[in-house]
Amino acid sequence: MKREIKFRAYSSHNHKMYPVSNIEWDIDGRIWVTADDGKNGIELIDEEAHLMQFTGLTDKNGREIYEGDIVKNEYGKVMEVQYDPRSVAFGVGDYYFGTIGSGKILEVIGNIFEDKQLLEGRQ
Repeated sequence: MKREIKFRAYSSHNHKMYPVSNIEWDIDGRIWVTADDGKNGIELIDEEAHLMQFTGLTDKNGREIYEGDIVKNEYGKVMEVQYDPRSVAFGVGDYYFGTIGSGKILEVIGNIFEDKQLLEGRQ
């Protein structure tokens, strides 16, 4: 399966989600993320930058699905997307129901950083 490799990052400092244009590690092993803020770009460092990888799938509305997204299936079940390059798993908490073959039956309703409360009332 050929797919585009890309990331987005949530800044715990700015409390915003950003598309990522570059990821680097310095000699001390710290991660430096260059994110697009719509102007000049910003640098996010280490614990401030929470990276999420694109799964290669889109939901039923054409929205890209990233790891850390919260999705709802056609039966109304709310789940967190976990990503592994070999598969995209979905589940509730630590219990996973299987892999996502197609995102067409899912709808992205939020993500674990900005909308964690959506996982509290899971059906």
